[in-house]
Amino acid sequence: MPLLEVKDLCRTFRQGDTEIHAVNHAYFSVEQGDMLAIVGQSGSGKTTLLNLLGCIDKPSTGQVLLDGQDIHSLSDQESAKLRRQKIGYIYQDFKLLPILTAKENILVPAMLDGKKLPASQVHTLADRLGIANRMNHLPSQLSGGQRQRVAIARALINQPSILLADEPTGNLDKASAQEIMDLLLDLNRVGHTIILVTHNEKYAELCPRKITISDGRIASDQ
Repeated sequence: MPLLEVKDLCRTFRQGDTEIHAVNHAYFSVEQGDMLAIVGQSGSGKTTLLNLLGCIDKPSTGQVLLDGQDIHSLSDQESAKLRRQKIGYIYQDFKLLPILTAKENILVPAMLDGKKLPASQVHTLADRLGIANRMNHLPSQLSGGQRQRVAIARALINQPSILLADEPTGNLDKASAQEIMDLLLDLNRVGHTIILVTHNEKYAELCPRKITISDGRIASDQ
């Protein structure tokens, strides 16, 4: 059974008398350990699709199955729990809490789940991501690349089934962007399942699989 299945997924918005089909009858599946890029022009539906996969938005029709469970059939409380435990979300603008240190930001999902993780687990993850010496720093004291590494650590801390990354290099300089892309590729090589939305064709070509979205529809899946 695939890790993730998307079945006839649609998301429609109404703008006056006009219906906008942001996601239009999407079908695809993702196996454990896959890494795929979702590409398309601005407004094509990439981020809307990712938000549906991440249980942030709800579809108009269709299903998203994660480990065989229809994630959009859950209550709000169950959806929040699933997002914390099974889905790691990486944002373009990091979404770190400015009053918390890097370590505290990383631990937010675990704290919301009532987990007390061993210090060694946090240290090992931080060391792996190259931020072990920045754990007591606030986000304002970190570079853009370091902030994104903290955000990735936060996404990984609950050992989710899948990582969703929405333009994770979009707010970074060229060197930092390449470092973050290399890091995501390394995470995939050790078994993490990753879906990456990107406008950068070079980064998309580095992924073993690429889905192109056009006007809400899947134009190609290679």
